[in-house]
Amino acid sequence: MATTRSNTKPLKTVKPIAPIAQRLKVTWLIWLVYRLLGLPIFISIFNPSSPDIVGGIAWQALWLVPALILTPWILRGRSPYALLISSMFTLVYLGASGVVLFTRIYGSSWAEIAVYLTDFLLLLAINVWLFILLKRLPSMNNVVKKPRQ
Repeated sequence: MATTRSNTKPLKTVKPIAPIAQRLKVTWLIWLVYRLLGLPIFISIFNPSSPDIVGGIAWQALWLVPALILTPWILRGRSPYALLISSMFTLVYLGASGVVLFTRIYGSSWAEIAVYLTDFLLLLAINVWLFILLKRLPSMNNVVKKPRQ
């Protein structure tokens, strides 16, 4: 007995975009505040040489200029092109954070390592949310743009 198989492909279920975009927004804002204020303050507290807090905040603000430029795109979370570029930048931030964490493991206190580990984990979460959101957004090919209202 031969059975006939249908040549139709099963329809893909559309996964919601809003929860992932919301997680990305929250994680992004937490990371920006943590990186700009939390990291210099905690490092000043936990590092035996007590580096200057204001200098640390100024350095982090300079380091965050690309991230601050990307912030409107991340908060909107609609444009696949913008999110793809944002993903590339956040991967660079993740790599730099990983290198700093790796170099601080040798010769730093556990509290200082925890500060850098928190930064690394926040960036890892941002990258995960970005990848999931990019996967769920409509394809960049054959997209008909709707006029803005």
